Amino acid sequence: MIEIDTTNMCSHLQKKLFEEEGIYHPIWKMMQQDSEITAVVRSRQLHIYRNGKKVLILAGKSAPKIIREDRLCEMVGKL
Repeated sequence: MIEIDTTNMCSHLQKKLFEEEGIYHPIWKMMQQDSEITAVVRSRQLHIYRNGKKVLILAGKSAPKIIREDRLCEMVGKL
């Protein structure tokens, strides 16, 4: 299970990620079930890594940034 220090996370992103009706909540649930995923908050955004390589950046008010092709990135297109 992923634990994230939300101290410096954008409040908009927190709502989108952690609340049941949030647009990124399905991604959060998928991250919790994947042992290869890690994440860290940088510049109020969530940087998501698979096996140490960055795959996705989620922000509160701007569009997600896909860095590498990944199962999580496929979910972004479905949101």
